[in-house]
Amino acid sequence: MKTDSNTITVIDKHGIIGNLQTCALVTVEGMIDFLCWPNLDSPSIFTSLLDPKKGGYFSLAPVGDAWRAIQHYLPDSNVLQTRWLSKGAMVELTDFIAINDDVDANPVIIRKIKMIYGSATIKLHCSPRFNYASEIPEVSVDKKVYCFKGEQNVAMTLASSQPLKVKKGQLDGEFTLMEGECAEFVFGDAKVKHAALKHVDQEYHKTLAFWQQWVSQSKYRGRWREAVTRSSLVLKLLTSQRYGSIAAAATFGLPELPGGERNWDYRATWLRDASFSCYALIRLGYVEEAKAFSAWIGRCMENSKFDPKRLQVMYRLDSETDLTEEILPHLAGYLNSKPVRKGNEAYKQLQLDIYGELLDAVYLTTKYGDNVSHRGWGHVVRLVDYVCEIWDSPDAGIWEMRGEPANFLYSRLMCWVALDRALRLGAKRSLSMPFAKWEATRQKIRDDIWNNFWNDELGHFTSTRHGTDLDGSMLLMPLFRFIGSKDPDWLATLAAIRKKLMRDGMVRRYLQAETPSDSLRGEEGYFVPCSFWYVECLARADFVDEARIEFERLLHYANHLGLYAEEFDERGFPLGNFPQALSHLALISAAFYLDKKMSGNQQTWQP
Repeated sequence: MKTDSNTITVIDKHGIIGNLQTCALVTVEGMIDFLCWPNLDSPSIFTSLLDPKKGGYFSLAPVGDAWRAIQHYLPDSNVLQTRWLSKGAMVELTDFIAINDDVDANPVIIRKIKMIYGSATIKLHCSPRFNYASEIPEVSVDKKVYCFKGEQNVAMTLASSQPLKVKKGQLDGEFTLMEGECAEFVFGDAKVKHAALKHVDQEYHKTLAFWQQWVSQSKYRGRWREAVTRSSLVLKLLTSQRYGSIAAAATFGLPELPGGERNWDYRATWLRDASFSCYALIRLGYVEEAKAFSAWIGRCMENSKFDPKRLQVMYRLDSETDLTEEILPHLAGYLNSKPVRKGNEAYKQLQLDIYGELLDAVYLTTKYGDNVSHRGWGHVVRLVDYVCEIWDSPDAGIWEMRGEPANFLYSRLMCWVALDRALRLGAKRSLSMPFAKWEATRQKIRDDIWNNFWNDELGHFTSTRHGTDLDGSMLLMPLFRFIGSKDPDWLATLAAIRKKLMRDGMVRRYLQAETPSDSLRGEEGYFVPCSFWYVECLARADFVDEARIEFERLLHYANHLGLYAEEFDERGFPLGNFPQALSHLALISAAFYLDKKMSGNQQTWQP
């Protein structure tokens, strides 16, 4: 099979492997074309996905054009297999990052290629490019291990069962395998020795058992179990074993508009994902993960000095606060989409919705877990008091607009959620609080939404104060229990969203032409989470048959492994960073609720 180093493999032709520390993308042609190392938010080692000439990659595949490539995960795991089939031969490549109990140990990528039957010539290429492809390492051989050495003592090693040729900044190899034969490769830091090849099978069984044992803890037994399980495995892959945070996505620089400038770094954790994450994890039975994520949120608040004014939209995976945005001008970008950025300047924005999502997460983990501590409740009181002061302020909104701040319905909604969840939690746990003040503010926000975001002439809610525009985030109004899912005014809004923002089950966040706060060029795609939120809205409104049809359509838009990016293009192909946590969180929620409705069970567990 040919591997053209000057051609970018499209986003959907990838699988993902990881070890709760970092992740790598693997194409259906056996190429690792994206890897940040040693952590998910570390500088990249392979980034040919963003620049095929400069980015570097690690490919392993049979030579020739007569092969059909098929990619799949081993059952209930993140162990990836790629198979090539021809008339007289079959080749099998197994890829995984070994699970290690030691959180301080650096990741080790293991690749094993085996000849199932027939014979084939296999070609290998390995060209790490350190520090976001700004460094070409020196290559040498030491005791049968190939060493890549860069600046500042950065070093990677490859243990190989086959002899390889050393070239400038890369390794190349070509060897023949007969039926039953295999070749093994271990890629990691300077601690990797040639003896590591003897433990490949042991690491394989250990890693496979880890994933399958984790999946066995799931309480989900409903329809679409395969899609829900894959989504939960994606969430686990994006989870930091050390910190408990869940990254928004595994990548940076993948565009929402090919050739455009909407290219963000999502290797961080957004507070807005907090309630969605806790909700999904608790429902599936992964209570420990929910608690770990909740503890991470606590550390974020600590790093913001428990000052509500300093609370950020997003944090680094280690809960630290600095996410300074930088442009990487030397990278060509995916399909020439520039600029390529690391970091994310949106962390400095005012986004009022984060307070509601944070309080909803606290409410969920406290309601179904441990009691909130005395000091913790004190922080909640200060935060809610702050929301009482600023809820009527313009902000950047959920979609992180980089234009002028505006008054967004979703920001109002989530300020209402902050007050509502704090009042509920305080009452449930008999905690001291300024009840009258909070109750009055909650009512003021409700009145503001009904008086200033309802358009009598159009007959539906609008996404901005006294506006006419619609926004996919409005789909969360009944999901957060602000309005009844069968309320006639809500159903009118739902119908308007369907008419204006939806196409074949895919829902846009908004129309750029009608959104002055979006100051960037070009129209973006259809947002995957909004599409699943729409399905859940239908199910909650008892349009179960329609919800099922729309849900099944969306399942067919996943890639061959059941993975979703952030957005769809008009043909249903993925756009944006990949895979996206919020997309899979929304799938889990929609599947859970729709399955309950189809089974005739009364929904008793609500956010």
